[in-house]
Amino acid sequence: MQRRYLIMVMDDIAQINIVKDTSFALLLEGQRRGYELLYLNQSDLFLEGSRAGGMLRPLRVRDDLSGWFELGDPFARTFGPLDLIMMRADPPVDSDYLHATYLLEQAEAGGALVVNRPRALRDFNEKLAIARFPEWIPATLVSASHARLREFISSHGQAVLKPLDGMGGRGIFLARRDDPNLNSMLEALTGGEQRPAMVQEFLPEISAGDKRILVIGGVPVEYVLARIPGKEDFRGNLARGGRGEGRALSEADRAIAEDLAPVLLQNGILLAGLDVIGDRLTEINVTSPTCVRELDGQFGLNLAGRLFDAVDP
Repeated sequence: MQRRYLIMVMDDIAQINIVKDTSFALLLEGQRRGYELLYLNQSDLFLEGSRAGGMLRPLRVRDDLSGWFELGDPFARTFGPLDLIMMRADPPVDSDYLHATYLLEQAEAGGALVVNRPRALRDFNEKLAIARFPEWIPATLVSASHARLREFISSHGQAVLKPLDGMGGRGIFLARRDDPNLNSMLEALTGGEQRPAMVQEFLPEISAGDKRILVIGGVPVEYVLARIPGKEDFRGNLARGGRGEGRALSEADRAIAEDLAPVLLQNGILLAGLDVIGDRLTEINVTSPTCVRELDGQFGLNLAGRLFDAVDP
């Protein structure tokens, strides 16, 4: 069913970088296909009885750095069968984010189509979901215990420490067994052993890039964006100074993506970003996967169009 409205739940549209922003690519494609665009932030969602809705603003977009959007006057309404809702608010996946998924689940009950599915946004924690696919992941430990985390780092010589709810490389540390700052890192990540953190073996293949593999409608994209660390950082994230280099999907990349794709689709995840270093899966991004505009630009693709084709086959 072709729905009439594209409702984009996202962060402040005035602050995005349209050259790299996947949500903006989706808005451009939705507008091109004749959807009426409506915009709101996560905090604008509401529930009246059993009906979910939002404080919405009409939106027009254009691919122009001098001015890329126009917003109309806000109005309130509940969601229904004519609505395609894209949940693109960035992490952290905190209590506010989780509450938003419950409201969007009620929007589904009212007939709206929500991409990605709200239940999947809760069930597929972007760090922890890799445990569903143990054959593809590096050595990994999740714990709040400093002793256990320290033992893991010691056994591997060096390892990567991550919070479980972040994005864009924020709060990620490269730790060595003899690092004098290790205790401070562990305290910062676990809140003094009050919350779990993830530690993974360091993969030297990161020097060749942290590869983003997009899976759209259960089909892996034929190119990846390898995010290569800059000279002053071990992280490949583009937000941390990494350089994006497009490459063809390798056989190892394809094997991982094709193994995960049916599981993602079965759970209502129509757009996912798999992070792969070498031949190891390190994260599964489902909240607001990026790299669509970079791959479109390098290879003449229309990946947003593929998502809309999957939504309205």
